[in-house]
Amino acid sequence: MAYGTVLPATLTAKGSILAASAASTPAELAVGNNGETLVADSSASTGLRYTAGTVQANPVLNSAFQVWQRGTSVSVAASTGVTTGYTADRWTLPTNANQACTVSRQATNDTTNLPNIQYCARVQRNSGQTGTSTLFFGNTFESINSIPFAGKTVTYSFYARAGANYSPTSSTLNMSLQTGTGTDQNFFAYTGGVGAIDQNVTLTTTWQRFTATATLGSNITELNVKVIWTPTGTAGANDYFEITGVQLDIGSVALPFRTYAATIQGELAACQRYYQALSAFGCAGYASGSGFSIMNTLPFLSSMRTTPTVTITSNGTVSNLSSVAIQNTSSTSAIIQVVASASGFSGIYGGTTATATAEL
Repeated sequence: MAYGTVLPATLTAKGSILAASAASTPAELAVGNNGETLVADSSASTGLRYTAGTVQANPVLNSAFQVWQRGTSVSVAASTGVTTGYTADRWTLPTNANQACTVSRQATNDTTNLPNIQYCARVQRNSGQTGTSTLFFGNTFESINSIPFAGKTVTYSFYARAGANYSPTSSTLNMSLQTGTGTDQNFFAYTGGVGAIDQNVTLTTTWQRFTATATLGSNITELNVKVIWTPTGTAGANDYFEITGVQLDIGSVALPFRTYAATIQGELAACQRYYQALSAFGCAGYASGSGFSIMNTLPFLSSMRTTPTVTITSNGTVSNLSSVAIQNTSSTSAIIQVVASASGFSGIYGGTTATATAEL
């Protein structure tokens, strides 16, 4: 036999490929399942494996904290509920007594310890706050986006680092992936809630990637990813952690980080299914007298998850205005109704703003 020849018997089945388990040590890798892709995996005996996950987008919306429709620094008052504690798009921070917090966009400023991710979320207990109840920072999936993970082995991963005064004992942060069997509930209200991943990690002031793997129940219809921590004592000036690159992969390995969408426009559009900051609209016209109504359609930027709650946040310029109301809201638009206080040109215009929320 010539040097370097591989015997045909080394490959024993259709689709098998030749790999190596060590230097000069050929090994057979059996073909994967239909549609699976071959990827590198240093933990596998041949350094290769087949996976179903590589062609899928990261299902965690706003995983790199690029979208901040509510502003790039959001104050969360003490005793804020899970449905009203939204900060960066799709991320909520419910708080308890004496736990006022701030969630802000920060530059990662590190291409050595994490990939080229521009932004992170800084989740901070405000200086001087004394509340030490457990806190949660999480992202909840719709049921339609949760069901495809039923019965699958998944790997949850993220990058994180601690501020100088991060106060939890031993600088602990808990990785949590919870599942449920209800429909479109927030993570505090899951029917049949199960903690599929519950793993403590230790933060330092340097970026690290953390991973955890679990097999999810075959009947799940809801899931969320979140981090959990318990502060101690009185908050110092830098009682925070920073997090970015949050990802969920099918399989037992955390794949290279990727966002849900290939562009920031796509990521924004995905987030606007749940929340929209609206501007550059108005409702004005000629009123024949006091009590006369003027109506105008307010189209949303894209179709929302369900009929949203629409709130006028600024009337902008006002003329002869008695009242303003939102009518006939659907998932695609709402009607603005203004009531005139006198005859003549009446309404709201020039700087009018509103929000539409259909969060879970």
